[in-house]
Amino acid sequence: MPPGLLLGVLMRIAVLADTHLRPGGRPLPEVVLEELAAADLILHAGDVVDGFLLDELATFAPVHAVLGNNDHDLGGRLPPRLELDCDGVAIAMVHDSGARAGRPARMRRWFPDADVVVFGHSHEPVDEPGVGEQRLFNPGSPTQRRRQPHPTMGRLTIEDAALRTHEILRVDGPPSGRTSPR
Repeated sequence: MPPGLLLGVLMRIAVLADTHLRPGGRPLPEVVLEELAAADLILHAGDVVDGFLLDELATFAPVHAVLGNNDHDLGGRLPPRLELDCDGVAIAMVHDSGARAGRPARMRRWFPDADVVVFGHSHEPVDEPGVGEQRLFNPGSPTQRRRQPHPTMGRLTIEDAALRTHEILRVDGPPSGRTSPR
């Protein structure tokens, strides 16, 4: 059994990307704060923009984040890519996964051992299978929906060394995502 593996214990992961928040600007939506309060771990797939948000997120749970194209002042603090073992599930993160065309094969090449690849950049929520058993997951943005109908974030749950659920959550009303076993 890998070190730190907690069999039978559910791990709840809040997943954010593209928050684009600055001190004194708009806050995270209340629904996001509620999800963060229930999280065991927080992942942020880039475009944090300012370190104050990382510090705020860390008051809820441990945070792992990657460097986004708008994270100009965070280059020394955030890596461009990250790979984690979350209770037996290999999770990789990158901000920009590249063009939609060819994404599954590209993510498999970049992260051949990852069970889940979390990415951001497009503000477009994605929860789809990749190559093999890999899952591709973009939580969208909770603060800048752009062309999307709703602002969103993600939630992953891990139990017994397996990804149990992966959900895209609306943050302006009732959840629009789905819970689906892997």
